[in-house]
Amino acid sequence: MPWSSILVVANVTADSDELTDALRRRAEHGRVRVQLVVPIGGAGPDREAGERQLERGLDRMAEAGIEAQGQVVRGDPVQAVHEVWDASAIDEIVVSTLPTGVSKWLRIDVPHRLEKLTGARVQHVETAPPRPQPSVSRRERRKERSGLLAPLAALPWSSRDRHDH
Repeated sequence: MPWSSILVVANVTADSDELTDALRRRAEHGRVRVQLVVPIGGAGPDREAGERQLERGLDRMAEAGIEAQGQVVRGDPVQAVHEVWDASAIDEIVVSTLPTGVSKWLRIDVPHRLEKLTGARVQHVETAPPRPQPSVSRRERRKERSGLLAPLAALPWSSRDRHDH
């Protein structure tokens, strides 16, 4: 069975369930090799953040059994694809974005622009926005009481919590 080479263009969605699922479904129709490109610059994250996102994306693909390699490329997604595009080595493109209304890439019509630029088949995968990490607050520890009745201090009727009128 011949290999298909897929260029995946993603940034904050590189490690998303939706992208991994789409690549897994594509692999059901034949063996695939993925080249993940994480564009950075402009409004995007800095190089360190791009490298971290690239690693998370490659890890997710490896966990799904998808052969992948990748790179961080400076520029917007269209410039990044222009820089790495090799028509003899890439069979199709997958663009992973946040949803319409949130995605800057969809506002500038990246999937259609890549299709025009390369002439390749372009699949668009829409991904839910990443959930914010819950904030962790630290409670001030109460002064520990010692003594025979100290365990009773946690009860709601303890003298510390009672409001006398």
